[in-house]
Amino acid sequence: MDTVKAADIMVAPVITIGTGATVRELARILSENNISGVPVVDEENKLLGVVSEEDLIVQDAELHFPHYIQVFDGVIFLESVHRFEERFRKAFAAKVEDVMTKEPVTVGPGATLRDVATLMADRDVNRIPVLDEEGHVLGIIARGDVLRGIAATESQE
Repeated sequence: MDTVKAADIMVAPVITIGTGATVRELARILSENNISGVPVVDEENKLLGVVSEEDLIVQDAELHFPHYIQVFDGVIFLESVHRFEERFRKAFAAKVEDVMTKEPVTVGPGATLRDVATLMADRDVNRIPVLDEEGHVLGIIARGDVLRGIAATESQE
């Protein structure tokens, strides 16, 4: 698995979206292309974030306020307020920049298949953009691409 590189298994060219696109446009792109997420890029194709179906589903999910207890004049939250704020922000977003995950997990084209698989498992991500040294999107690797890479290395042994 160390001989197979990210460049060997990545999908290119990549369907991308800009920050100013609406979530409705994003939903259409995901649906029409039968994909579950896309990199968010600027005008120079530099990665700004990643957005997925999950980010859109959060918009339609019922928003639950965090549980808390009141002690004297103070409030103690029993759940993460930060997580609630993130869900709240995404629930009322209208643009891709409002729902995207900033600073996503990425790899370079020379990363090994083992590195990519490990990152996906450890960071619980479904796709990893492949970037050049300047941050431009070269390709994308989804879990299915990793499985195909593993199967190809197994058949060569």
